[in-house]
Amino acid sequence: MHDDPAHQTAPGAARTTDGPRHPLGLRLAGAAVHLYTASGSVLGLLIVLAAFDGAVETALWLILATLFIDGTDGMLARRFRVKETIPWFDGARMDDIVDYLTYVFAPVVLLWTTDRMPGGALGWVLAALPLLASCYQFCRVDAKTEDHYFLGFPSYWNVAAFYAIVLDVGPTGVGVTLAVLTVLVFVPVKYVYPSRTKLLRGLNLGLAAVWLVAFAVLIVQYPDPHPLVVAVSMVYLAYYFGMSIWLTVAGARRRPASADGVQRAG
Repeated sequence: MHDDPAHQTAPGAARTTDGPRHPLGLRLAGAAVHLYTASGSVLGLLIVLAAFDGAVETALWLILATLFIDGTDGMLARRFRVKETIPWFDGARMDDIVDYLTYVFAPVVLLWTTDRMPGGALGWVLAALPLLASCYQFCRVDAKTEDHYFLGFPSYWNVAAFYAIVLDVGPTGVGVTLAVLTVLVFVPVKYVYPSRTKLLRGLNLGLAAVWLVAFAVLIVQYPDPHPLVVAVSMVYLAYYFGMSIWLTVAGARRRPASADGVQRAG
């Protein structure tokens, strides 16, 4: 979902093994990229096992590893032209399966096992919200727009779980956060797709890299994060949400103007 590999078959295209044969090395490289993406599913299992074992830091390191894989597999897929070399394999579907496990299911389990959820029936309902909302979002054909944005909150439940644990947010705060983010899944804001959104792509990638470093430092410092490192990581989150909202509003303003111009021209 989050860094959709370029190895999917084009919509409407027939999946077939017919066509030009590519060098064996290139095909093996493509297969290795698919395996790289698939490895995230194993990490998702390890996150769940670490969560039940009470190994919170291990779970957070594994979440960071899945973020890194998801942030790089799409670029590797495009680099090794896996859509051409293995056209019969739907890498995008696999990417969504892995992302659901690592971005949605495993983080919710981690929140549950660390007692970050409210007790009783309310806790069950709040735990179900991300799972159900993301089922809906992952199945939307327009979840990723043609101009490379995410439509609606892009199921960053792993990020929410990370901050809930590192900042020691209580059940009430976590519950409110999950409820608000669930609503945002259905609000048609266009969120920046760091590795593919063309506007300010270099800046987006650079800031995302800094944020990942801050993520790692905060795990090292857990359970006593340094306020400066927290602030650095939060600056990126503010930039990400602020830029996404600004681009959505700016795009909405341009569309009526363009439509008016077409109407007048007609």
